[in-house]
Amino acid sequence: MKRFYLTAAIAAATLTLPALPALAQTAEITIGITTTTTGPGAALGIPERNALEFVPKEIGGVPLKVIVLDDGGDPTTATTNARRFVTESKADIIMGSALTPPTIAVSNVANEAGIPHFGLAPFPITPERAKWSVAMPQPIPIVGKVLYDHMKAHKVKTVGYIGYSDSYGDLWFNDLKAQGVPMGLTIVDEERFARPDTSVTGQVLKLVAANPDAILVGASGTAAALPQTELRERGYQGLIYQTHGAASMDFIRIAGKAAEGVLMASGPVMDPEDQPDSALTKKPGLALNAAYEAKYGPHSRSQFAGHSYDAFEILKRVVPVALKTAKPGTPEFREAIRQALLSEKDLAASQGVYNFTEKDRYGVDDRARILLTVKDGKYQMVKEP
Repeated sequence: MKRFYLTAAIAAATLTLPALPALAQTAEITIGITTTTTGPGAALGIPERNALEFVPKEIGGVPLKVIVLDDGGDPTTATTNARRFVTESKADIIMGSALTPPTIAVSNVANEAGIPHFGLAPFPITPERAKWSVAMPQPIPIVGKVLYDHMKAHKVKTVGYIGYSDSYGDLWFNDLKAQGVPMGLTIVDEERFARPDTSVTGQVLKLVAANPDAILVGASGTAAALPQTELRERGYQGLIYQTHGAASMDFIRIAGKAAEGVLMASGPVMDPEDQPDSALTKKPGLALNAAYEAKYGPHSRSQFAGHSYDAFEILKRVVPVALKTAKPGTPEFREAIRQALLSEKDLAASQGVYNFTEKDRYGVDDRARILLTVKDGKYQMVKEP
């Protein structure tokens, strides 16, 4: 397991999670972040880690101590990391992870310990996870709706699905059934594949044989390019839709010519330049992309970078509120953060405008999505139907 230290080193790990005693206040705010910088999900986690170079080092006059650990996309490792943040780092806030399964694991620990948790991947927020967890990525129903609306506007009647054989793939397939089917779409085939797979030929042949009007790919990161490429290589000529988890320049780089014409849901950070000046997502999106591309090169922007960057944009609003009533390093401060997430409204960030409630732990609306296509090797915004 690789560790990345943005401030002080952390102590030896304690892997059990005892009941937390009252903690002495500290002169800094400790933030523990577990993300995926190795393994099949690294294309998502590395931009999340990179974006931490552009977040504030202090908020409200209080220094931030940020500790970053790699979980390799493994829920067990993510659980271990989260427990280390609780027991040895005495974290005030936990973030992570880059993939859905380890994010669920982190949320379980955070809610058991009573620590505010910012999920950096879409994940199901059950009642057991709702008190202390919020999610930075757009919820599947909001970004899914723009895809189904486009399908309906373009006379799509039948849809094939290929997605991950994990909770992320389940989220998208379930949403297709919940929203798309009532809109008149008929699912003619469902295929799954594992994140590390290097071939989906068998699944693609079944999809091509079913000959749907459109195919929805429920995948993320560079692996989303695999079915995209094989579908085109096997002669599929229908519309291909990709989820917001695929929106990155790596997708175009890997899929190459097969990426041309794809329809992709995305967060607005992928194209703040074409947003109206009145859009609250425009300024933070431009700021992040300018800093990110100055260091990592032109067209290196990534909506995954936006997830971690935006968590700190929100903290810039809620931490000063929490500091009015409690000091870092105490249960009272963690509770004050939780309450400030509910009381502060219109929290503008690169990926959306957040208004969290006790029941809505994603907190965003249609301002958190755009529709993209690829033309001549570049993303272009598509007018919503």
